[in-house]
Amino acid sequence: MIDMAALIDAAFEVKKRSYSPYSQFAVGAALWCEDGSIVVGCNVENASYPVSLCAERAAVAAAVALGHRKFLALAVVAGQHPVTPCGACRQVLREFGEMTVFCAAADDLQHPEVYELSALLPHSFDLEASR
Repeated sequence: MIDMAALIDAAFEVKKRSYSPYSQFAVGAALWCEDGSIVVGCNVENASYPVSLCAERAAVAAAVALGHRKFLALAVVAGQHPVTPCGACRQVLREFGEMTVFCAAADDLQHPEVYELSALLPHSFDLEASR
């Protein structure tokens, strides 16, 4: 069972470690792995903006490095309004299957917007489509 509050809290806490000197838009993400563990990531900006790393992809990379391959949920916390993952992050997340996505504003963690990844990325390209 996914503990939504714990997942959102983890995303909120890692948001504080964001490296975002250019946009000043800190983002934290947390993945709920199949075994119940939580793996976090934050955005890391770069002067060469296209090589910046979104929090969601940072969390996926950390989780994969730890051996995780199945995620049941993702929480994203940023700014004064809930934000959804960008298109590139949606595609990276899709690689690991369907999951629930909780998007919360930093000042209102109790009322996240809730989506299924397939609703955020309909008709997605996945492993099956690539064969």
